[in-house]
Amino acid sequence: MKQEIAVIGLGKFGFYFASTLVTLGYTVIGIDNSQPRILEAKNVLSQVYKANAASKEALEQIGLADVSHVLVSVGDSIAASSMIAMYVKEMGIPHVWVKAVTPDHQRLLQKLGVDEVIIPEQMAAVQLASKVAIQGFLQYATFDPEVSFQKLIVDRWEGESLHSLQLEKEYEVKLISLKTVESDTYDYTPDPDYPLQKGDTIIVLRHTLTSKEIHS
Repeated sequence: MKQEIAVIGLGKFGFYFASTLVTLGYTVIGIDNSQPRILEAKNVLSQVYKANAASKEALEQIGLADVSHVLVSVGDSIAASSMIAMYVKEMGIPHVWVKAVTPDHQRLLQKLGVDEVIIPEQMAAVQLASKVAIQGFLQYATFDPEVSFQKLIVDRWEGESLHSLQLEKEYEVKLISLKTVESDTYDYTPDPDYPLQKGDTIIVLRHTLTSKEIHS
């Protein structure tokens, strides 16, 4: 199976998602029924098709069954989004992501067996609130919305070692990497007995709701 990604619906979210993947080196197919959107995308994406994605026959004619991932992002139409999601799942595409517009829409898509449901406004709001609430918050982990990455800058931990801090036991977080003040790169297998220096950077994985507050 070709490692191609199809984006159905080239509105603001869909087009930004698709164009970002192109810059990351992926082959991206865009599908929309709007001629202006097709014209905007044709010089950015690998291929673009003007088609009514609510027609399963149209999707099959495009050859959508050959791609590995599909994002459905068709605006505010819950009915159209759900119908397209059902067609795409029936075509046996391994990874199906769909943009939802409401929590009820999200539940419906989950019942259809969609692999990933996205509510962009909700995600953005949660990310922003977490940046306020959690010192050094970076982002949520894609595999679990309750798990996040946090960046800690060493201050009062100066002179301590990772071994003596016992991060998992004391703070319920998992060490991911360490970058010393003398280095420009992160070490993913740091020496547990290394004496931390003020300004060192530690990245940890934490459960957002249950991990203890950390003052490094």
